[in-house]
Amino acid sequence: MAGTVLGVGAGVFILALLWVLVLLLCALLSRASGPARFSVVFVFLGALIITSVLLLFPRASEVPAPEVEMKIVDSFFIGRYVLLAFLTAVFLGSLFLVLIHHILEPIYAKPLRSY
Repeated sequence: MAGTVLGVGAGVFILALLWVLVLLLCALLSRASGPARFSVVFVFLGALIITSVLLLFPRASEVPAPEVEMKIVDSFFIGRYVLLAFLTAVFLGSLFLVLIHHILEPIYAKPLRSY
């Protein structure tokens, strides 16, 4: 599945880009005055024709090519857990310092009257 993003090919993104541009152009042309306002119909029909051509004449075959199975090996397994343990210790130490300096900070009484 080379050339796919999120399991879909480039054609889906081309169609999405086409329709976003068509909707933007239709919104801009609908604000125009005179005969330019009616060109929205031609823009929409052109997008329909391009979409139907792209859908009816696909480039790839319907039967996917057999894929070679790849074995995924995690070579940084131990290092990742050491890093996780270090970050956990730093987080707990920071949380302890927040408790000491902000939550348990003494509040001194202010005198009611000063003569």
